[in-house]
Amino acid sequence: MPRETKLKPKKRWNWRLLLAIAALALVGVSTAMAALKVRRFVVSDPQFTLSRDRKDALTLEGLRYASRSKVFRVFTPDFERSIFAAPLEERRRELLALDWVADASVSRIWPDRLLVRIRERRPIAFVSFRSGVLLIDAYGVLLDPPAQAQFAFPVLSGIRERDLLEQRRERVRTFLRVQEEMGYLLKDISEVDAGDAENIRLVAQVGNRALVLLLGDMNFARRYQNFLTHYPEIQKHSPAAKMFDLRLDDRITVKE
Repeated sequence: MPRETKLKPKKRWNWRLLLAIAALALVGVSTAMAALKVRRFVVSDPQFTLSRDRKDALTLEGLRYASRSKVFRVFTPDFERSIFAAPLEERRRELLALDWVADASVSRIWPDRLLVRIRERRPIAFVSFRSGVLLIDAYGVLLDPPAQAQFAFPVLSGIRERDLLEQRRERVRTFLRVQEEMGYLLKDISEVDAGDAENIRLVAQVGNRALVLLLGDMNFARRYQNFLTHYPEIQKHSPAAKMFDLRLDDRITVKE
């Protein structure tokens, strides 16, 4: 018997699907070309230029102690160019590298301005090195004292110029613990030595004298207050003494 041969059906093209794909491709190309034309326009048209002649072309907010000239230098490459050509995230990273800047944002203001918002670091103490006196914030970052600014902070000693950031942060954490416990009593303290976290040393202004007090690693406020209570009597017996050991809660030892 002759064998039956089955014919395979011819493959048909889905013209509707192909037309839809072609239409989408055409829309995509058109959109890309339009976006390219828009970009060329906003980058090259003079109305979007960040002009040096306009005083408010670069507006700074939150700037108090950070160097205004350093902030302006960050944006030097952007002047006389379109604001849409300015790399905002890169400029933000450059601002964060400035010593007084804790955080920053940069925004475009249509049609030809940039707005810079800055949150500055907050110093908590002075640090004294051979090279000079600096400020330090709660994160251990060293800050140049701004000209004509006055701060009423104690000196945080126990920090060396060669210390790494994490080492400075450790000393600062110790200082903040002392500050929190001492509260208002810290107003008469001119120096806190946090070099040894197990034996905090204070320089206190009592009367007209600078006294060195060894406080150990706890009960700072109580030990200091106890010293102030008994100091008039101690001064009668040891008028020349300038150093006192307060590490034991039940006694005050005069250090010769």
